[in-house]
Amino acid sequence: MKKYLREFKEFAVKGNVIDLAVAVIIGGAFGKIVSSLVADVVMPLVGVLVGGLNFTAWKIILKKAVLGIDGVATTQAITLNIGSFIQNIFDFLIIALAIFFMVKIIGKIKSRLVKEEEEAKKEEQPKPLSKDQELLSEIRDLLKNKQ
Repeated sequence: MKKYLREFKEFAVKGNVIDLAVAVIIGGAFGKIVSSLVADVVMPLVGVLVGGLNFTAWKIILKKAVLGIDGVATTQAITLNIGSFIQNIFDFLIIALAIFFMVKIIGKIKSRLVKEEEEAKKEEQPKPLSKDQELLSEIRDLLKNKQ
């Protein structure tokens, strides 16, 4: 049992698991923001452009609601919520577009950093010694060994 607890502890505190957890939390929050953008900003504008149509209310009624004597629905209507589906498609497209641009930006930043690191490594590498410098180094080393 202790072995499993130790293995689980090692797994849970690895950087990848923590990075994944942070990404899921941020992704959930980002999804809410994009859903609000689509529902509250984009879809009303699209509705105005297509003549005042409210997509979220766009439904196909398969079976009408059954009303009781008092006018209250005893059985709810069965509907295909096409408007909600369209809104979810817009959500997906906007999220995919935002992630695409984020990946492109992160890729450019990463390639710049890699290029800078490679240039720094090239600058750090010692320049090859000339024949005179090699001879002087050998003489210096021989003198050190004599002492």
